[in-house]
Amino acid sequence: MGDAKTEDFLPPYMEGNAVVRAIRDTWSSFSERREELGLSNPGTVENIAREVQKDVFLTNYMFTGLRADWTRPLSVSPLFQYTHSFAMGSPGTPPYGFSTIFGTPKVFMQANLDNDGQLSAQGNYRWTNAFVTKLNAQMAPGPGQAMIQVNNDFTGKDFTASLKSINPSMIEGGLTGIFIGSYLQSITPSLAIGLEAMWQRAALNAGPESMLSYCAKYKGSGWIASAQIQAQGAVSASYWRRLTEKVEAGVDLNLQFAPGLGGGGLMGNGSRKEGTATAGAKYDFRTSTFKAQLDSSGRLSCLVEKRVLPPVQITFAGEMDHFKVRAYLRAEFDLLH
Repeated sequence: MGDAKTEDFLPPYMEGNAVVRAIRDTWSSFSERREELGLSNPGTVENIAREVQKDVFLTNYMFTGLRADWTRPLSVSPLFQYTHSFAMGSPGTPPYGFSTIFGTPKVFMQANLDNDGQLSAQGNYRWTNAFVTKLNAQMAPGPGQAMIQVNNDFTGKDFTASLKSINPSMIEGGLTGIFIGSYLQSITPSLAIGLEAMWQRAALNAGPESMLSYCAKYKGSGWIASAQIQAQGAVSASYWRRLTEKVEAGVDLNLQFAPGLGGGGLMGNGSRKEGTATAGAKYDFRTSTFKAQLDSSGRLSCLVEKRVLPPVQITFAGEMDHFKVRAYLRAEFDLLH
């Protein structure tokens, strides 16, 4: 069957070529053996530690002051809704924001405009079940406040390939911007390895820079471990485990080894070593979720999401820095009308 599928893509004059047939047979044999391994898709390099950093930890959910969101759904299929957001006591969050969401099985669009004139938009288009293009754009008043990012993700049965470009441009007569390519491949039902390459050039009068990182992910029975060796001496590792049906826990470790910045004499031949360890847990109640994390710098953070009524959700977030003896308390109110 593999030969028949391959012949469908070959011109008639190439079907009898001995070299082409040898390559085709080799690829068909390789594909059949890979199919027998029963490999699954490992996800993306960008989200290799998603279970810990996005599901358990609350870093992306922390906020300052008081927030309130009022959401009004207009349609379910296709999805169409708008949201009014209000904030107080947060220097980094504008007092008012208006956002809309539109979604179909192939298209997803989201945009947000605040009272300062900052516009952010996101769009996804699914060309096929395996190929998705994602577009992110941000604009704000003032020069140099615009950003555009284009992602292309191809999801295979046992691998994921991604190509990302940030502010790509040919206006100056040459290629500038940041380009990131990544590939993650499952080699056993439990182990996946991958790499990520980055090329960037800020301007034509500046030389290009390139970096290469490596990563691995191992999935056991109820636990997942991942590690990344990044460019310039950065190492990160994470471990996630499901303790019970409602309890998850995770640990994340980041190490930085910067050569030439330590106390190695006047020439600075030593190295500076920095590291941060974070441990967190997540508990799902029937109508609420509790998250907590503690890092090696003495910062303790907690977050509680409580659904009071089907359309009403309240979020409380607190943070205490034991070394600096500072504490913060935040509250958020979401209304789905």
